[in-house]
Amino acid sequence: MQSTLEEKSTIQAEAALPETMPAAAFAGDKKIIIKEAPLPSPGTTQVLVKLEGCGVCASNIPTYEGREWFSYPQEPGAGGHEGWGVVVKAGESVKGLKPGDRVAMLSYAAYAAYDVAEESQCMKLEGPLADKAFPGEPLGCAINIFNRSDIKAGHTVAIIGIGFLGALLTQLCKERGATVIALSRREYSLQVAKECGADHTIPLNDHWQIIEQVKQLTGEKWCDRVIEATGKEWPLNLAGELLRNRGKLIIAGFHQDGMRNVNIQQWNWKGLDVINAHEREQEVYMEGMREAAEAVASGRMDPAQLYTHTFSLQEINKAFECITQRPDGFLKALIKL
Repeated sequence: MQSTLEEKSTIQAEAALPETMPAAAFAGDKKIIIKEAPLPSPGTTQVLVKLEGCGVCASNIPTYEGREWFSYPQEPGAGGHEGWGVVVKAGESVKGLKPGDRVAMLSYAAYAAYDVAEESQCMKLEGPLADKAFPGEPLGCAINIFNRSDIKAGHTVAIIGIGFLGALLTQLCKERGATVIALSRREYSLQVAKECGADHTIPLNDHWQIIEQVKQLTGEKWCDRVIEATGKEWPLNLAGELLRNRGKLIIAGFHQDGMRNVNIQQWNWKGLDVINAHEREQEVYMEGMREAAEAVASGRMDPAQLYTHTFSLQEINKAFECITQRPDGFLKALIKL
């Protein structure tokens, strides 16, 4: 009898779902349009999620600005990959999730009211996370980069680039017991780094002055680890300058806009370990998200203070204006639905 009632309730809930939904579509030339799109249907191993929100990621900037190799307009919702929300429909082979479960997920069309995701790429948001915004992909990314960095208590770590990711890494490094030197071009970002526990802050401006400052701060011992989180060529080469012999250079920046000229001679002479900390394995992403959930629930990582701007889906153009122009006070934007 109970099973019959649950089945009836599920059928009624699914019948109440709309046939279409609002979704954002990149149109190129710094334009995003909002259109009505068909409601996606989950496959047998997927769930349909009514989104509560989605983080806005800098990796979408090339698509937003427009590149000749992209086709426009993009598919509705495409590019959104930091979503969270509530399951409203489950495929017939889904066993661990049901309508009503709140989840963070890895999906790729979350700039919309609904999106589908594989059950294996969803994580329940329960307990302390039950009512919190949780863009799982970037939070898991921070954890995975930190784990690849092999940071130990007593290490001196320079973090070049204090955006959302750099701020989270500052928190994690301090919790581990490292000394953190934060470098950023924005005064606001340096203040955020201080609030996240950075021991020293340096403006990211003059190459040789930065080297001299780090030399003095470390007593000429230099840094055990340098995490480059800008995605730009100059900071990548600066990173090699700041490392001690046999130190580790961790590339966390998103280098997707062209070739790079790097000082391989220096890296080779110093015997540096160069670690590309980006992940492509879905299970590793999920492991990072699960650890991020534990870190946020325990207070080891506190992203709430870093969500500085919130926009509706209809205001997504404003969100991308912020992420490209980075006005004072901006760090991370969320689209709330």
